[in-house]
Order: sequence, then structure tokens, then C-alpha cells
Amino acid sequence: MGLNIKDLKITSPDIGADGQLADRHANDRDNTPPVLHISGVPQGTAELAIICHDPDAPLPWGFTHWTLYGIPAETAEIGADADTRFRPGPNNFGRTGYGGPQPPAGHGPHRYYFWVYALHRAVEGEPSMREFLEKYADAIIEQNRVVGVYER
Repeated sequence: MGLNIKDLKITSPDIGADGQLADRHANDRDNTPPVLHISGVPQGTAELAIICHDPDAPLPWGFTHWTLYGIPAETAEIGADADTRFRPGPNNFGRTGYGGPQPPAGHGPHRYYFWVYALHRAVEGEPSMREFLEKYADAIIEQNRVVGVYER
């Protein structure tokens, strides 16, 4: 199946025009996920998945902050209650659910990619980000992202 990147959109009123994420989203503060708006979900989508990943983390594979599965295709908003409404998976903090930004002090700005994936089949269980991408890459109809920035 060919990848279509023109229709699916993800935006956030919590990510400012300059891309900044507020302190309330940080792991060591309120640890509240930003609100995400989803539109343009392609026909044939069985489920949506969300992954938040920091490629700037000083680790070989970056740092996964959030994996979220079981999101119905008609969902237009992912809010602060997402981990109770949908199926959270593991993050690199060793927990499940949202774990906000926590870059090392003085390491400079880190980018937080909030990816939305439209899938033609449902995700089973709660895979890690790498497991998800390996097992479900062929099920991705479309994907898109919004990027937030956070610095200590």
C-alpha cells in the first residue's frame, strides 16, 4: 500500500507558534500531555496510534515519551485524559502512558515529535515504539506529525 501524506493532519493549541511546549507538559512538572487535534483521517482507517519521540535525546535511539493505541478513527481530539480513554503503551521512563519532556539541563532545545498514524488494522497489545514500527509499518495508511520544543 502506498504512503499518502497529504490528508491526515495533527495540530495542537498547546504548541505555540514558536513550537514551545509549556512547563506543565514536562515530566517533572504537571506531566500533562498537550491537546492534539486530528483531521483528514483517510478512508479505510481501522485505528489511530500516537507516538511522541525525542530524537535529540543523547541515546542511540532517542527517547520515546508516549505510545498510545486503540484510538478510534473518528477521534478528533486527544486530550489530557488520553491515557484513560485509550490504550497507553510503554515509554522510555519504564512506565506506560505519557511521560513529558525532561531533557538534560543545559543540553539545549529538544524536539518532541507527536506522530499520528492511521492504520488499516488494529494494534494488538501495547508495543514499544520500535516494536510498533517493525510490526505495523505495512499497516500505515498515512502519518503526520506536529513538533514541540522544550529546553531546561
